[in-house]
Parts: sequence; structure tokens; C-alpha cells
Amino acid sequence: MKSSKTIIITGCSSGIGYSAATELKKRGHYVIATARKLEDVARLKNEGFTAMHLDLADSKSIQKAVSDTLELTGGYCDALFNNGAFGQPGAVEDLTREVLRYQFETNLFGTHELTNLLIPVMRKQGHGRIIYNSSILGLVAMRYRGAYNASKFALEGLADTLRMELHGTNIHISLIEPGPILSNFRTNSYALYKKNINTVNSFHKDAYEAMEARLQKEGPAVVFTLPAKAVVEKVIHALEVKRPKIRYYVTFPTYLFAILKRILPMFWLDSLLRKV
Repeated sequence: MKSSKTIIITGCSSGIGYSAATELKKRGHYVIATARKLEDVARLKNEGFTAMHLDLADSKSIQKAVSDTLELTGGYCDALFNNGAFGQPGAVEDLTREVLRYQFETNLFGTHELTNLLIPVMRKQGHGRIIYNSSILGLVAMRYRGAYNASKFALEGLADTLRMELHGTNIHISLIEPGPILSNFRTNSYALYKKNINTVNSFHKDAYEAMEARLQKEGPAVVFTLPAKAVVEKVIHALEVKRPKIRYYVTFPTYLFAILKRILPMFWLDSLLRKV
């Protein structure tokens, strides 16, 4: 049975995070909506959210957000939705060490630090829910998404390990695996691609032209794309039910590739993924 919970959500400026914050607030939960940009924090506050600045690439920002949250809640935090992330496009051989590190700072290291700061709180209160927003690209790899693939594969490994280490604590770990979802993800990725990838001298220059067209396409870039609400429905289940699932698949491609990964020889799966 649903009861009001305090939940921190990262990456609430738009897309899945914003949709989750909106819907959970409507359902009576106390939402701490966080965002990286100060103007987004101000906008969220104007819309009636309890909003805080939190940059997952900045330890001081993470620590302050947790401290301020616990001060507001009297030391309690029932749940964390690790949603904040971005995708750096580009061939693996075109990713510099610095670019790959920044991808991990947000998608993995910051998420890890935030989670670890809240686990002692959840242990003390005797319960908690930690929900990770992963990706179909945490299950299978696709070309020109190496940085994002790697960060989500790593996130899945940490989450699976943490789940086993927290067994018996009444702190539940859930992974959500979205496929294509309508959001600003492609727009943000395109800006990072233009900033960080040297296309002029790249062996992959011709392939990048097709990728640029996809990143700039208005609306759904591929079939089976769903609205952010489809992910939020899984978040609600993971937050509110007595025994949440370990994994929640969202969109047909995620279900499909989760099955194909188990049954196909790797060279067949590779061949299929190269065509996606």
C-alpha cells in the first residue's frame, strides 16, 4: 500500500527526471528535485518543487545537497532515484581520456558518491529504496556510444553488487532499463559531440554524418520510442510496492535485446547490433 515517501531525484531539469518529480509529487510523495543548472533549480522552485542544486560531477555540490536535504527532512530519506546522466557520442578511438573521464564523473562516480552518502541514513532508519535509471545500452553495446555504453555497463555492475551486499537490510535496489524515450537527451548529446569529437581527422568521418542527422532529428529518432511517463510508471512501482523488482524493462527494444543477449551467440548479436 502506498504511503508518502521522501525521495531525491537527480536530473530533474527535463525529461524523465522532471516527469518523475511531477508525477511523484502528485501522488503525495515529498520530492527533492535536483538539477545541475541554477536556472533550472530556480524554475523548479517557481513551479512549487522543493528543488536543490546538485552537479554529479562536483563532490562539494553532492555533499551540500545531501546535507541540505537531511536538514529539511530531519535526517530521513526514504528513496533515491539516480536519474541524472548524459550521453557522449563518438567512436571509441576518438574519445580522449578527459572526455571519457567526464562521462564517468556524472554517470558513475557522482551517482556512486551520492548513493554512498545516503546508504548510512537508510541503514539507520531501517529501510530504503535506491532506483537506478540505466539503459538498454547497459545491456548491449552499440556503435558510436562507447562512453555511454561503458558508463551504464559499470553502473549495472555496481548496482548488482550493492544489491547483494545490502541483502537483509530492507534497502532495495532496482535498475530501470529504458530503450528510446522522448527527451532532450539527443539534443544534449549533439552539443557534446560537436564540442568534444574531432571529426575532421577521424576515420569515422562518413559515419558521423549519418549520426549527426539522427541526433538533430525532431521527435522520435527510432520506432518504439515512448514518452518519459513510461519510465515513471516503473519508478512508481519500484518506490511503492512491498517487493520491488530487480530490473524493469521499458520499451520493446529493451525486452527484445535482453532476450536476444541470453539466447544468441555473440557474433550473431554483434551482427544484429551493427545494423541498429
